[in-house]
Amino acid sequence: MSVPVRRWMSIDDFRHEALTETPSTNTECIARARAGDTGLLWITADRQTAGRGRRGRSWTSEGGNLYASLLLIDPAPMARLGSLPLAAAVAVHQAIRQVLPPEARPLEVKWPNDVMIGRKKTCGILIESELGKDGRLAVVVGIGINVRVKPNHGLYPVTSLEDEGSAASPDELFARLFSSMAYVLDLWDEGRGIADIMNYWRSVACGVGEAITVNLPDRSISGRFAGIDDDGLLKLQTAAGTVMSIAAGDVFFG
Repeated sequence: MSVPVRRWMSIDDFRHEALTETPSTNTECIARARAGDTGLLWITADRQTAGRGRRGRSWTSEGGNLYASLLLIDPAPMARLGSLPLAAAVAVHQAIRQVLPPEARPLEVKWPNDVMIGRKKTCGILIESELGKDGRLAVVVGIGINVRVKPNHGLYPVTSLEDEGSAASPDELFARLFSSMAYVLDLWDEGRGIADIMNYWRSVACGVGEAITVNLPDRSISGRFAGIDDDGLLKLQTAAGTVMSIAAGDVFFG
């Protein structure tokens, strides 16, 4: 799918620092923000010793995979920040698509931002934020991609790029991600370009029209995945025919 390009930033605006080992690339980015970093900084690591996923879950971070976090400072007004997770998923999808062989199984995005190959998870994205004492909002986009190793966290079936026929190294994949994220954030345009992001996301969405269960912090809800609205919220059609909008939750098919 071709999409227009806006120019409010360029790839040259981004910086990258590679670490051999760190507790967490997200934690490292937050530390840099507290120290006054201006953002557009990528931190990558060969290995994390205290990686984490959504809802505080631990994230196994063995060598051979890509662990990367991008620090953004005041990336958009609060009212438009909700679409950032979907924009990040679009950037990851573009990067992975470039290193998969043509015969690979379908590459899709499961709401809101898990990237799947053949309905198996290969990438998780964790977005965290912190309001600094100086009033700046630090937002960190943490990305873990199974390149060679596929840790089983027990929630979903998993796969790796290597298992799907890709010979890309973590460094090669990051170079693709570095470029695609700059492109997509430029398109996102501080949330003003949400329509283009939603169109792309819908074109690679996993499971629209299928039966799903959404696990919320306090309950589980089942119904039909009716797509996403223009703000990126999941639309769940219940057995009674009503459509609910859900801002966050873990989605399971079937």
